[in-house]
Amino acid sequence: MLTRFLKLAASAAIVVPLLATAGFAAGGGGGGEAPTCPAGKVYDQKTKKCVDAQRGAVDDDSLYAAGRSLAEQGRYGEAIVILGLAEDKTDPRILNYLGYSHRKAGRINVGLGYYQEALRQDPNYTLVREYMGEAYLQQGNVEAAREQLSEIEKRCGKGCQEYALLARQIEDYLKG
Repeated sequence: MLTRFLKLAASAAIVVPLLATAGFAAGGGGGGEAPTCPAGKVYDQKTKKCVDAQRGAVDDDSLYAAGRSLAEQGRYGEAIVILGLAEDKTDPRILNYLGYSHRKAGRINVGLGYYQEALRQDPNYTLVREYMGEAYLQQGNVEAAREQLSEIEKRCGKGCQEYALLARQIEDYLKG
C-alpha cells in the first residue's frame, strides 16, 4: 500500500505542472498567472497591486487567480484562505481549487466535497472530474476514478488532456 501511495505521489509530482495547462484548456484558467504577493496579500488585477487579503478588497477573478497560483505552488493553506474570501461561493473554479488545496493538504474527503459541489454547478467541468478521480485513487477507489474517466470521455473524448492524465494515473495505480 505504501509503495502504491509513493508511486501515486511521484506521478502527481510529474503531472501537477501539466495540470496548469489542463486548467486553461478546460476553462479552468484565464487571465494569466497572478503575480506572487507576500503572505496576507493578494494581487488585484484591476489596480495591478498587491493589496490586503480581505473580503471585498478585490474581485473574485483576482482571488481565483491568486488562489490557483498558490495552490499550484503547494501553498495550500494560503490558497484556502484566499479562495475562501470569494463573494461567489458557487463559482466552480473556486470550488475546484478549494477541493484541490484541501486534498493536497491531506483532507481528501473535504476536497471531494468541494469537487462534488463544483460539479453540481458545472457538470461539464472536466478538470474537476480529473482531480476528483485522483482523489478517489488516493482513497484506493479505482471504480470511482474510472467513473470520472468515463464522464470526462463523454464530455471531451479520449483525446483531451484531462482524460489522458487520469487514464495514466489509473494505469500507474493499477501497476502499483
